[in-house]
Amino acid sequence: MTAEAAEAAGALQAHRPMLLGLAFRLLGSRDDAEDVLQEAYLRWLGVDRSTVDEPRRFLSRVVTRLALDRLRARQAARETYVGTWLPEAVPTEPSPFGPLDRAELRDTLSTALLHVLERLTPPERAVYVLRTAFDLPYAEIAEILDRTPADCRQLHHRAAARVRVEQRRFTATRLERERLLDAFLSAARDGNLATLTSLIAADATAWNDGGGRARAARNPITGAERVARFFVGIYGPRHRWTGRRMELNGEPAVLITRGDGSRYTLTVAAAGDRITEIYVVGNPTKLPPTG
Repeated sequence: MTAEAAEAAGALQAHRPMLLGLAFRLLGSRDDAEDVLQEAYLRWLGVDRSTVDEPRRFLSRVVTRLALDRLRARQAARETYVGTWLPEAVPTEPSPFGPLDRAELRDTLSTALLHVLERLTPPERAVYVLRTAFDLPYAEIAEILDRTPADCRQLHHRAAARVRVEQRRFTATRLERERLLDAFLSAARDGNLATLTSLIAADATAWNDGGGRARAARNPITGAERVARFFVGIYGPRHRWTGRRMELNGEPAVLITRGDGSRYTLTVAAAGDRITEIYVVGNPTKLPPTG
């Protein structure tokens, strides 16, 4: 590596956790986020860095624009994905995305919120992430997206309004979600359908992402009784499996290994002492490494 390349790499490395977290929140994929950072490095290597006053600001702009290009391409190709698409399950103890010491930084990594962000337009998602997670002023966001501050303010207003509607379904604290997750898996293992149903909201939805690479329900499962019967059917007394508690995407989760060696992650969202959403990721390309 030349001295020039080493200098460029050092500047990027100084901001890498923040930039990786930005790309992941925009894309929901660690692999895609890493690809964006690699391309950003090549752009950074080719620029006259003596003219750049704030490397973080410059790199944030490059990463955001590259991520949005990738997001638009992915949305266009989403029709070919088998079943439900969920964000990648990334271990965050320690966090590769930098400190998660503010609720906004942690919440915007959660599977529940990333799943909601998939329903926004790419510009809405970018403004929401930049403003909510990183607290950037609208003037800087406007520069990143090549829009006016007023336009960015309106985009954030629309995105935040849509997110607020969905957030009513995941207001439970971390401790409440941990308790519900443990109780849910215990009741499923015992085959206790009545207890399991009592833990689930009447309008709950279970989302399963196998990506055509793992056994998974292709369509969302809705309703407390249907959800309970589904999970007793796959995790009940007739099935062998082990569960390991982890922190994934900044939230409590369980990594389940079935008797046949297949692995799944499970996280929940909750409100009012009931589970409102269940997210199961089985696509092996989205799971934490073994070991």
